[in-house]
Amino acid sequence: MNKDSSSSTSKANQATIAYGLLKQDIINGIHQPGDKLLMSHLKESYDIGAGPMREALSQLVSDRLVTAISQRGFRVAEMSLEELTDIYDARAHLEALITELAVDRGDEDWEANVLGEAHKLSRVNEVNSPDEMLKVWDSRHKSFHGAIADGCQSNKLLELRASLLDQAERYRQLWLRQTVFSQSALEEKRHEHAELVDALLARDKAKAKQLMYEHILTPIPVIKALLPL
Repeated sequence: MNKDSSSSTSKANQATIAYGLLKQDIINGIHQPGDKLLMSHLKESYDIGAGPMREALSQLVSDRLVTAISQRGFRVAEMSLEELTDIYDARAHLEALITELAVDRGDEDWEANVLGEAHKLSRVNEVNSPDEMLKVWDSRHKSFHGAIADGCQSNKLLELRASLLDQAERYRQLWLRQTVFSQSALEEKRHEHAELVDALLARDKAKAKQLMYEHILTPIPVIKALLPL
């Protein structure tokens, strides 16, 4: 590898690192909606150069987590009720379609994977630390829904699903913190998940599709009450 190629690879790696770190901090609320993202501050905070940081910011603009201001840099994208309902409506319809296809196309290995992820999710209450509880439940919850979605066997639909999940993540985090630390809310989620698994294993396509649609929409009232407007 020549020097120019090595330099390009290093810059690309730095841009990838910057993208991941900045995205996570936006999702976690370190950078609030409307905050100006000053290049000088970003370079110092993340110890990453201006070039890779600009690439990361451009990607976050594509993800709709950052907005570009003509001649004035970048800001964290605002959050709104309109965007919340639009994203979740799109997610609900897409997840319902994916679930319907998964019931049609999923095999015995798919069933076993869904059951395994459902079991792991149900055991999260054995975790003691609140911070660990949040992290583990979120990870296992995503894995459970991911296992269901995998059964659709469509890479393009899964790409769309991943994109919508990214757009929803700031809103999801508001709901997540409210839900994971509430025993009654967690119990309601356990019931919804168990009912969904029963419908999937029974190959009841219509019921599974409807349950998934309703399940995806349930966080909206909680998020609306917590949305910083």
